[in-house]
Amino acid sequence: MNPLDNDIKYISGVGEVRAKLLAKEIGVKSVGDMLYHFPFRYVDRTKVYNIGELNEANTSGGYIQIRGRVTGKNIFGEGRNQRFVIYIADQTGKAELIWFRGIKWIENKFELGREYLVFGRPSFYRSELSFVHPEVEPIEVAMSRKENCGLQGIYSTTEKLSTAMGAKGMHTIVGKILDSYADKIVDYMPDYLRQQYGLIPLAQALETIHRPTSPMALKQAQFRLKFDELFGIQLNIQSRRAARTTAQAGFHFGRVGKYFNDFYNTRLPFPLTGAQKKAIKDIRADTVSGCQMNRLLQGDVGSGKTVVALISMILAVDNGFQACIMAPTEILARQHYATIVKMVGDIGLRIAVLTGTTKSKERREILAALVAGEIDILVGTHALIEDRVQFASLGFVVIDEQHRFGVEQRAKLWAKNTNPPHILVMTATPIPRTLAMTLYGDLDVSTIDELPPGRKPIKTVHYYDSARLRLFGFMREQIAQGRQIYIVYPLIKESEKADYANLEQGFEAIVRDFPLPKYRVTACHGKMKPEDKEESMRQFKSGEADILVATSVIEVGVDIPNASVMVIESAERFGLAQLHQLRGRVGRGANQSYCVLMSDEKLSKESRARLEAMCETNNGFRLAELDLQLRGAGDINGTQQSGEIIDLKIANLAEDNQIVQLAQQAAIALLTADANLELPQHIPLRELRARYTKRESVDFSVIL
Repeated sequence: MNPLDNDIKYISGVGEVRAKLLAKEIGVKSVGDMLYHFPFRYVDRTKVYNIGELNEANTSGGYIQIRGRVTGKNIFGEGRNQRFVIYIADQTGKAELIWFRGIKWIENKFELGREYLVFGRPSFYRSELSFVHPEVEPIEVAMSRKENCGLQGIYSTTEKLSTAMGAKGMHTIVGKILDSYADKIVDYMPDYLRQQYGLIPLAQALETIHRPTSPMALKQAQFRLKFDELFGIQLNIQSRRAARTTAQAGFHFGRVGKYFNDFYNTRLPFPLTGAQKKAIKDIRADTVSGCQMNRLLQGDVGSGKTVVALISMILAVDNGFQACIMAPTEILARQHYATIVKMVGDIGLRIAVLTGTTKSKERREILAALVAGEIDILVGTHALIEDRVQFASLGFVVIDEQHRFGVEQRAKLWAKNTNPPHILVMTATPIPRTLAMTLYGDLDVSTIDELPPGRKPIKTVHYYDSARLRLFGFMREQIAQGRQIYIVYPLIKESEKADYANLEQGFEAIVRDFPLPKYRVTACHGKMKPEDKEESMRQFKSGEADILVATSVIEVGVDIPNASVMVIESAERFGLAQLHQLRGRVGRGANQSYCVLMSDEKLSKESRARLEAMCETNNGFRLAELDLQLRGAGDINGTQQSGEIIDLKIANLAEDNQIVQLAQQAAIALLTADANLELPQHIPLRELRARYTKRESVDFSVIL
C-alpha cells in the first residue's frame, strides 16, 4: 500500500473530528490528498503594511500583514453568539481582530501594550478595518523566525474549516506530513523523462510547493506538478487513441459513387470553402484507413459543418451503409431534416426523421424501414438511442453539439452495429487549442475556420437598459424593412434570486409596445409543449410573426435567413460562448444583421470584459480563448455544468499551453515505445495514469 494513502486522521493534530470535516469541506481524506491540496496563491510575508494605508480598493480580498500594539480587548455576547475582539493600533490607524471560536484558548494570550504581527484577510465595515480569525504572533517571535523566503501559500478552505482549524491549521498539518513522509514519496517519473524535460524530483516539488525556498524554486515545483497532471491525462487520452486505432477495425468507404457525384455536381448549393474541403479530405482519409474514425469537427456558427456532415453520410450510403445524425433538441433535429431534404433534392436518397413526438404509426413505419435497409439517412434526437431503433447496417454516425450528450448516450449509438461505425462529433462552440488537446486529444480534429463567401459580418452593440426607447425605434425600422427579430431572455419566469429580465414579462412588454395586429409576436421556450413550440417556430419561419421572444432554446439549429436582429436581454448573464452562439442565429441571409446586447448599468469587471469582446470581434475562436481565460475550463461551453469539465488541481489551460504540448509529446513517444507500460522503468507510471482513468470529464471519446 502506498503510504500516501494513509488516513489523514492519524496525522498529529487532526483526529477523527477534523478528518471528517476535511473530507466533507474540501475532499481531503488521505495524506496524499492533503499533499496535493496546493496553495492557490502566495503572499509575501516580508511586506508589512501601515494600517492607515489600507482600504477596500487596495486590499481586494487578499491576505496581508500589519503590525500594531494591543490597545484593548473585550468579549461580547454569550454562548454561540460570543465574540472576542482585540483592538490594535500603529502610528497611522487602528484595527480590530475578531474571533468567534476558540476564545478560551486565546483570550489570555494578548498583553496590553505589546506589539504583534498580524496576518490575515482584511475586511471593512463602515470604513472600519478588521481581521477575522487572523494569524497573530508577538513581533519579537516573528522577527526571529528564520524564513528561507518571504512566500507563504494560501490554501482554499471554507468558513467551517477555518473556524475549526484556525489560521495556521492547514500549514501545520501539511508541515507535519512533509516532515514525516518526505522519504516515503515515490517518484513514478523515469529518470530519463525527468532529465529530458527538466523535472525536479517529486518529493522536492511537493516540499517546495508548500514551503517555497525561493521564487525560482517555486516555479520549478509548479512546472513539475503541472507536467505530472497533464502527462497523466495524456497517458489516458493517448492510450485510448492507440487502442482505437489498433484494435478497432473500421468500415472501408472505398467507393465514391452515384449519390456523391450527383449531389456534388448538381445539388451543392454553394462552392465549398477551402476549410470545408480540407475537413472532407480528412474524413475521406479516415474512412479508407481500415481503422474506425473518431473525429471532432469544430467550426464557427454558420461555417458550413452540416454540408460536410451530409457529404460524409452520402459517402457511407454510396458504400452500402446507413448513416444517422443525432441532435440535442427537436428544433435542431427537424431543422437538419428540412435542410438535408432540401439540399439532396431528387437524387434518390431515402431520408427520415425520428423524434420523441413522432406519431406511433409513423414511428412503426420508420423502424421497419430502417431494419429493412429502406432508409439511407436517419435524422433524430435522443429517440435514436432507444433499444427498439435498429439499423440494417449503420456505418456512419454524426453527433451534433456533442457536449450536450452524456458518454453513455453516445455509446448507445455506436453499439447499434457489430463493429462500431465511424463517428463524427460536431460542435459550433469553438474550442481553445489547449482545451482541445486536453479534452479531445484522443479524437482527430478538423476545424472549419472560414465562413461561406458573401456573408456580411454581424454588427454587435451594447446598450444599457436606459437606451431601451432607442432599441425599440431601431426594431421598428428593421421590421418596416421586412426583417424579423429575435429577443432572447435568460429566464422563463421571474426569479427571486436573480434580478434578470424574464421572458414572460418581456413578452407582455413587447406586445404592449408593438400592438397587434400591426406587429406579430410569438414565443418559444423549453417549458412549452412540443406542438406549441413547433407552431411558434413555424409562424416565425414562415414570416407570420415579426418577433420571436425566446430563451436560449434557440441557441443552436435555428436557421431563418430573414431574421436580421438578435436582441439579448440581461446579456451579462450569458457566457461568451453562449452569446456567440445566439448571435449566430442572425447573419444567415444577404442583409446586414445586428446583435444588441442589453444589460444593467452595474456590471462586474468580468461581465463588462465579455460584452466588450463581443462588440470587438465576430471570431469565435478568439472569443473561446478569452472565455477560457475569464472563466476557466469549468464552464467553457456556456451552459451550466454539474461539475467542472476537467478538474485540474494546479495546471491552467489558459496559461500552460506549452506544458500541455510537452505532456502530449511525452505521452505519445512513451506509449509508442511501451503501449502497456510494461517496461520496469514505466510500471510506476501506471499509478499516475490510474488517477485519471475514471474521469468522465476527460472521456469525450468512443467507449471501447
